[in-house]
Amino acid sequence: MGRDWRHHLLGEERRGNVPQEIQSPIMAVPAAPTLCSERFGSQPPRLYVGAAGGRLVGQHEDTGRMSSSLSSTLSSVFLPQGYPDSVSADYLPYQLWDTVQAFASTITGALATQAVLKGVGVGDGSASVAAASLTWMLKDGTGMIGRILFAWMKGTHLDRDAKQWRLFADLLNDIAIFIEILAPFFPAIFTLVVCVSCIFKAVVGVSGGATRAALTSHQARRDNMADVSAKDGSQETLVNLAGLCTGLLLTPLAADSTLLTYLLFFLFTSLHIYANVRAVRSVVMETVNRGRLRILLEDFLREGAVPSPPSVNAREPLLPVLWEREQLIMGAPLHRVVGSTYELKKATENNTKNYLLGVHKKKEMDDRQWGLVSDTHCVMDELWTPLLRGVSSNGWDTRREQLGKEEWRGRWGLVKWE
Repeated sequence: MGRDWRHHLLGEERRGNVPQEIQSPIMAVPAAPTLCSERFGSQPPRLYVGAAGGRLVGQHEDTGRMSSSLSSTLSSVFLPQGYPDSVSADYLPYQLWDTVQAFASTITGALATQAVLKGVGVGDGSASVAAASLTWMLKDGTGMIGRILFAWMKGTHLDRDAKQWRLFADLLNDIAIFIEILAPFFPAIFTLVVCVSCIFKAVVGVSGGATRAALTSHQARRDNMADVSAKDGSQETLVNLAGLCTGLLLTPLAADSTLLTYLLFFLFTSLHIYANVRAVRSVVMETVNRGRLRILLEDFLREGAVPSPPSVNAREPLLPVLWEREQLIMGAPLHRVVGSTYELKKATENNTKNYLLGVHKKKEMDDRQWGLVSDTHCVMDELWTPLLRGVSSNGWDTRREQLGKEEWRGRWGLVKWE
């Protein structure tokens, strides 16, 4: 070894050129005991120890100062304060897949923009500025009208089926982009084609924005909706910037190649759809809407137990129901429940509930049908208590529901039937 092994264990003192071994081993200085500690969010804890003069000194655990500092900075820029405790458990998987779909959508959007600009005459010396301006104004105007109409027709449905309408919006966005890419090949009806595409994109804007707000409300667990929304905007901006840079590299290559344009579109659209499906599937809503309630009740009636939110969300339909054959209306107007004084008497007879049940038909219900309504009340009386107990104990949020009630409310029992 070149040096005596004892030099590793014993101190050494030199006087001149002659080493002299110290015969007592070096004693380790005992570490000061930790008096208290603190933690900011999910960052490594800071430990406090006593120092000379009665001072309280803080020190971080040794977790790699450079990497820890970089991680903390990125977290504060792109994640809500207090992450992961301040958001729902499904926040990270949803945001990761949402990032992938946003990147793919930015690429296909760049291809569509290139096609529309080519269609309105950019690069064509014979094109008229007035005609291009008129096409653009018509496109924007039809989009505004479509936005108003869709919000009027489906606005109340977006809260209760946020996941389904979110996916619907992204699929419709892919269709709109594909229409815009095809538009230059139909110069005779180019304006009509881009107007149809803009209507679709208007629906996407309303549906996507509204459902994003509903999902943000689900993710925010400390009344921090504004922070969650702001950090989601930062994440989306960064992804759009990355997509823009990638688009700057790809669109010049596809400018003169129709085949490459279609190839890039179908490649990134496939990635966009897959990422959206995974993002929607990763969301676990604890509130009950009609789709989740149907699955919950089927399991409860078949097995006698209430399933958990992850189990129900995994089986929930991915797309919204646009037209229902059998409509369940909650908070319906009275004329949809009863149509005569006889039916009103049957609906309120021996009914101590604060709601009425009825079947909307063109002709008056007979005694047998009203007997079924009465039996339904008995079944509800029998099942309601164990159902509510199971729902509360399995992690469902019973303070809120998303069943899509109408606003009609009534009073009955004002007279006594003879």
